[in-house]
Amino acid sequence: MKKIIFTLIAFFVASGITFGQSDKREAQRQSQLPTDRSAMMTQVPLINEVRHEVLMVPSYGVFDWIEFQVSGEGTVRLNGQVAQPTTKSNAAARVGKIPGVTQVNNQIHVLPLSPMDDQLRRRVYRAVYNFDSPLYRYSIQAVPPIHIIVDGGKVTLKGIVANKSDSNFANIAANGVTDVFKVMNELQIEPAVR
Repeated sequence: MKKIIFTLIAFFVASGITFGQSDKREAQRQSQLPTDRSAMMTQVPLINEVRHEVLMVPSYGVFDWIEFQVSGEGTVRLNGQVAQPTTKSNAAARVGKIPGVTQVNNQIHVLPLSPMDDQLRRRVYRAVYNFDSPLYRYSIQAVPPIHIIVDGGKVTLKGIVANKSDSNFANIAANGVTDVFKVMNELQIEPAVR
């Protein structure tokens, strides 16, 4: 019985299913928490709510990357790159409606509209999340954790993966796509859970 339980736990960890652990880690990674413990405890619910609202933007997906910072007075600064202008405005509007947010500083960069970049996004997506790829398990999540940012033929991989080999595989897959000028691998490795 113990062997079955350990096998199931290993499967969930290997497949990226962590029952909320990665959500907490990504919220901490995408925001700057204050060093004062009491201030940090009051901002954690706000940080979680901002993260939730960003992920719930209807047009937010694998080709977008939004980061945020929450300051002590309720100001939220949004950064990142998005493929559609509506994603930028929708993210700011949703975050602005959160109770406790007094101001939204929207510094999200809208990537230039380019048919070549759109085609490259699709081709890199297929290479990274191919059905027979070891990274396919990430593609079944609502918002896959490997984000593909394409700007003028340059590809940046952002997000969190379970291990270094997944990061390396994503980098190799993206580099294998023709017409890609450069690949920057900014994928982070999820800390080991004990």
